[in-house]
Amino acid sequence: MSKTNFDRFLEEQLRDPDFAERFKAAGEAWDVALQITRLREEAGVSQKELAERLDTTQQQISRLESPSYEGHSLSMLRRVAAALHARVRVVIEPLPKAEKSAVVREEPASYKSTRRKRS
Repeated sequence: MSKTNFDRFLEEQLRDPDFAERFKAAGEAWDVALQITRLREEAGVSQKELAERLDTTQQQISRLESPSYEGHSLSMLRRVAAALHARVRVVIEPLPKAEKSAVVREEPASYKSTRRKRS
C-alpha cells in the first residue's frame, strides 16, 4: 500500500521531538475517551443513564468521551469505572534513556467560558 500525502506529512512532523511528544499525549487522551465509550456501550448504558448514576450531566459524560478532552480526574475516572463495573489502572513508568532528553513541558490548556448577558 502506498503512502498518502497525510502519511508523508505526519512522518515529517514526527521528526520534531516537540510535535512527537504532543502527538503521543493526544493519543493517550484518545485512548481514555475510547475506553470509557466502549465500556459504557458494552454495559448497554446511554450517556444520560451514566450521568444519572454519577449524579452529573450528560454533557460531562460527553466531554469525558471526547478525544480532545484532557481534564480527566482520577476521582471521576474511578466513579465512571465503578458505575460500569470496571477498575482504573494507572501506570507510571520510567522513560527509556533515549527519550529522557525529549521530555516536553506543556502549558496547561486554558478553557475560557463566556457568559451571555441576559437582556
